[in-house]
Amino acid sequence: MSDIRFDGRVAIVTGAGTGLGKSHALELARRGAKVVVNDLGGSVSGEGGSLSAAESVVREITDAGRRGHCPRRERHQDG
Repeated sequence: MSDIRFDGRVAIVTGAGTGLGKSHALELARRGAKVVVNDLGGSVSGEGGSLSAAESVVREITDAGRRGHCPRRERHQDG
């Protein structure tokens, strides 16, 4: 059975720094998608945050010769 391919497509995967999100991001990249890895790295209560998990997944994707991107957080101020 042949794989479904995603060449020429962009996939946005939220929560892609760990767990199922990471698995989905890596598989989509393996199947040819350009993957946007989005994971703010916060706790389940929404506290804190770190892009290190998302950046690690992007490195894994690019080390395999595929295209991945991790958008940077921008801080906005009200007023």
